Amino acid sequence: MKVILLERVGRLGSLGDEVTVKNGFGRNYLLPTGKAIRANEANRTRFEGERAAIEKRNEDRRNEAAGIAEGLNGANVVMIRQASEAGTLYGSVSSRDIADGLIEKGFSVTKNTIILPLPIKTVGIHEVALNLHAEVQVSVNVNVARSESEAERQEAGEDMTVSGFDDDIAVEEVVAEEGDEAEGDDADASADDATDTDEEANSEEASEE
Repeated sequence: MKVILLERVGRLGSLGDEVTVKNGFGRNYLLPTGKAIRANEANRTRFEGERAAIEKRNEDRRNEAAGIAEGLNGANVVMIRQASEAGTLYGSVSSRDIADGLIEKGFSVTKNTIILPLPIKTVGIHEVALNLHAEVQVSVNVNVARSESEAERQEAGEDMTVSGFDDDIAVEEVVAEEGDEAEGDDADASADDATDTDEEANSEEASEE
């Protein structure tokens, strides 16, 4: 399918470019979202007649997106979820969840602007990109935690997915210390046995004399 782009679309091309795309991509995405029109003589004539208005509309959208981006870029949003001790979520965090969280903080975004190939499935701070416009992208930090206090600790740089690491080290140290003590006891016992043996030998020699 050949289309005329009405705005810049990734690496595909810029406004006014005629490009060939897969039929499914054109029918399911470019045409219904208003990012392109079919490339035929009627639409070419229409595009040239409305090009100035289309460019002006695209510039207005870009400026609006840039305005939103100023406050949104680097913003933090906290998602409280239940998770295992290892940090694996019992559910997940989707693009809709992130959009709702940002809207609650006063940002004007939609689910479709969030670039999240797969739902988030672990606790931690995840950097997520947003495509506010073909020429305006930002990123936000999604802090997924089991509680508000845990979110604060993650914000401070603590990795909650290895919360038991220090405990494991402590256990290993205790085991090592107990092993050293046991070796020491065995050594003392051996020394005592050697002393007893020497005393017995001396006693027998005295008796023979």
